[in-house]
Amino acid sequence: MQKILVIGGSRYFGKHLVTLLRDAGEEVTVLNRGSAAPPPGVAHLAADRDDGRQLLAALGPRTFDVVIDQVCYTPAQASVARRVFAGRTARYVMTSTMEVYDPAPPTPEALAYAEGKRRAEAVFLGEPEGGPEAFGFAAVRTAHVLGGGREEFTGRLAHYVERIAAGAPVEVHEAPHATSFIHHREIARFLQWAAGQTFTGAVDVASHGALDVLGLCESVAEQVGRPARYRVVENGAPASPFSFDRAYALDNSRASGLGFDFGRVADWLPGAIAEEVGQPMSDD
Repeated sequence: MQKILVIGGSRYFGKHLVTLLRDAGEEVTVLNRGSAAPPPGVAHLAADRDDGRQLLAALGPRTFDVVIDQVCYTPAQASVARRVFAGRTARYVMTSTMEVYDPAPPTPEALAYAEGKRRAEAVFLGEPEGGPEAFGFAAVRTAHVLGGGREEFTGRLAHYVERIAAGAPVEVHEAPHATSFIHHREIARFLQWAAGQTFTGAVDVASHGALDVLGLCESVAEQVGRPARYRVVENGAPASPFSFDRAYALDNSRASGLGFDFGRVADWLPGAIAEEVGQPMSDD
């Protein structure tokens, strides 16, 4: 049994992760601002992870075998975590994103998100100050996460279901590039698995089989029973989520080589779409 702290873990695949760890017999603690209680059998600490003093007070003398950080978005947050958890854990796993590879984020918000994750990783991966490494660090660069029905808060898959069901055109680039995806339960399983491993550094995490936005639309169209309609936009112009005028798909060979058995997008995508099709349409 391991003692595992999950920072965040209150929504989407973080909830699955916490449940998987608990059901596997791990001693699990969730740390967040107190907005959501963890499931039964999981300890809870309330603190603002941005505030080092508050974080130290909440942790008290506790130590952990592994920390899984679901909500590290900035180098400032990484710096606090590196300082606070030095000597408190042997392993630190940060959920990062494939957006760190995006050569041309389409909006200032996307650029800030990608840059924040890149710089947060750099803080953890940087040379230690005046001593040995604080802990073994792994950055899990996850593909675009799909599925989850009402748990999925980004609205990206819902965008396609709602527009295609309504007969509205989907904005796509003329020749969209394929990108990488992973099911929300598969990324939770990967993080659970990673907690028990010893690898360090960055690892790309994606289901087998890249997919472009047109393939995604056709899969949605099949389930909603209406053909997908498109409006082509120029390269560089904003388009629907997952329409990319640039290439950046993930290579999951390192993670596969380490021993994780990924599924295939083609196998789980119909079920993920069905989850979303079963939800009430928004009023937008």
